[in-house]
Amino acid sequence: MSQQGEKPAAHEDDWWRKLYDETAPDTGPSSAPDSLDDRFDSVSDTVSEAVEPESEREPEPLPEVRPDPRTAWDPYREQAPPSEEPERKPEPEREPEPVPVATQAAVPGPRNTVFPAPWEAPAGPPGPRTFAVPKPPEPEPPPASLTPPAAGPVTAPDPVALHELPPDWAASDAPADGGGGARPLVGHLGDRPPTYDAEPAALPAATSENLDALVPDTVLDGARYGTYTLRAASVRGDSARFRGEPRRDALLTARFGAAESALVLVAVAGGVRGGEGAHLAAADACRWIGGAVARSHARLSEDIRAGRRADLKSGLHRLTDRTYGKLRARAAELGLEPGEYTTSLRCLLLSADPDCRTRVFFGVGSGGLFRLRDGLWQDLEPVIPEQAASGVSEEGPDGDRLTMDLQITTPPSPYSDGPAPPPAELFRFRASVARPGDTLLLCSNGFAEPMRGEPELPDELAERWGPPGPPGLPAFLADTQLRIKGYADDRTCAAVWEA
Repeated sequence: MSQQGEKPAAHEDDWWRKLYDETAPDTGPSSAPDSLDDRFDSVSDTVSEAVEPESEREPEPLPEVRPDPRTAWDPYREQAPPSEEPERKPEPEREPEPVPVATQAAVPGPRNTVFPAPWEAPAGPPGPRTFAVPKPPEPEPPPASLTPPAAGPVTAPDPVALHELPPDWAASDAPADGGGGARPLVGHLGDRPPTYDAEPAALPAATSENLDALVPDTVLDGARYGTYTLRAASVRGDSARFRGEPRRDALLTARFGAAESALVLVAVAGGVRGGEGAHLAAADACRWIGGAVARSHARLSEDIRAGRRADLKSGLHRLTDRTYGKLRARAAELGLEPGEYTTSLRCLLLSADPDCRTRVFFGVGSGGLFRLRDGLWQDLEPVIPEQAASGVSEEGPDGDRLTMDLQITTPPSPYSDGPAPPPAELFRFRASVARPGDTLLLCSNGFAEPMRGEPELPDELAERWGPPGPPGLPAFLADTQLRIKGYADDRTCAAVWEA
């Protein structure tokens, strides 16, 4: 009965009775096994048969192929006989000959292609790998020559030789000791070498406050302008190297201006021996004379090219006096005597004009000025007043008159409480005309003394600095360090080779 109270028809409930008939017997479980393994075996049997390894399974007989009477194709002619060798190396696969579609459809017989399951190993040769395979070792290169050289036996290469320099790496450097060495070596003259070692031993002491006052052990420079070649070097003496003292000499090479009106200045200063700030005084003198020449380089270059010797002498004398005035003022600031903070100063002025061969020298204090001409050295040092009083001529070998200060001093003022200042140093000046092939040498006192006192040194330098031309920078540095027993001071020199 429905909710409205009406009675349904009998045929409407018939389908419900057939579906939920309580009198129908229960079907119950099936007699076939229904476990997980049974289902797996059923699926495996359905997909394919088990594939045995090729080495263990026996070759299956080929299915009999019957010819189709409807075609003229003979399958027995293309059927290859079975292989008699059980283990045969796999051969590269060949593409099968194309067979017409009609012929393929006409071939009767069962399907014998077996596909392995996804979890089974594939049969046949392995396929390409997806991971990186190490490269096989490269074959050794064949020897360059199969015939051994006649000079000696063939030796295996040394692995260490890869990090060694070639034997002729320094063949371009000229030997510095006159022998067969490839590198410029520091030699010595005389029967015995000097007491001190030829190389630096100790560095000067330094603090956090005097780092700007440190000077290097060696300074080397060079240039070429017009018709001349310049080489300059300053080296700490053997005694200072052993004791750890700073180099007292100072060297300045500078160019002012450009083109043919350029002016080259070479300044060499040597500090007094035993002074605590001798190297600082030498550096100050070079810096201050360089600044004075830089401010007047245009006028000086014009006077040199025009040959105005009188103007050059007076102008350079004033510049030098101002430099030494600054040195005395600096000594007063440091609380030192003027003689404790002073230096010798010797300079060269060289024009860059190829048509100008006038070389100007000026300076104050000890040192040397030499010229190598026709294989002989000439001492061009201006004559001091004591030599002039003894009757020595004031003219040089070429007739160049030497400029001197007569050392006329005035008596001390009666209103002065302190002692009279020492007389001014002699100002030296010389202007000469260079000849082709000349070599002009400007040096400090540490190099001038052995040049005058040891004949072996000028003879050796005359041989090395003669033809064919100027040496390179390394060779020039080795030449300036030719050691002689008894001379261990700083050496600073500048040489000018005329083309």
